[in-house]
Amino acid sequence: MSITLALSKGRIFEETLPLLAAAGIEPTEDPERSRKLIIATNRPDVRLIIVRATDVPTYVQHGAADLGVAGKDVLMEHGGEGLYQPVDLNIARCRMMVAAPLGFDYEAAVRRGARLRVATKYVQTARLFFAAKGVHVDLIKLYGSMELAPLVGLADVIVDLVSTGGTLKANNLAAVEEIAPISSRLIVNQAALKLKHRQLQPIIDAFRRAAA
Repeated sequence: MSITLALSKGRIFEETLPLLAAAGIEPTEDPERSRKLIIATNRPDVRLIIVRATDVPTYVQHGAADLGVAGKDVLMEHGGEGLYQPVDLNIARCRMMVAAPLGFDYEAAVRRGARLRVATKYVQTARLFFAAKGVHVDLIKLYGSMELAPLVGLADVIVDLVSTGGTLKANNLAAVEEIAPISSRLIVNQAALKLKHRQLQPIIDAFRRAAA
């Protein structure tokens, strides 16, 4: 039985390569240079599929991939149903934050029960976070350039990933509250783990050792 591993291009792929090598898996092509969406490896029983980061959990959940690597931000938004998450790989680390323009008193707005306009692509995560705090919000879904929303009056605050904070600073914004630390997880289809346990478990164990 063959094993299919779902990965996304970019930072996660680059930081997953050493973990793959630790499991004895090496891609035969670089997805950044190749147009192929299915990439063979040095192991005839293992192949990689290259998908959007937000789609990795869906491919694994529905069994189109046996396992994959997805950021906790993506898993929080997806909900993680039907997925086994055995290893925090400690890669692609950042933080999910609420950020506001300099001079906006976020704490005072929350304290007095103001209704906040929140721009984010992480709508489900933001909804749950603010609901748990008892804060009423209007959620505005955006797909890019979150930092622009408060600057042009579209939103009061944003919810986004923050790595160094440089982009926030350049746009006169500041992180005001952390929602969650983020890193990438190894995720596994639960049915595949039972059916292909003999093949999958050594890969999971190798990832766990390499990430420790």
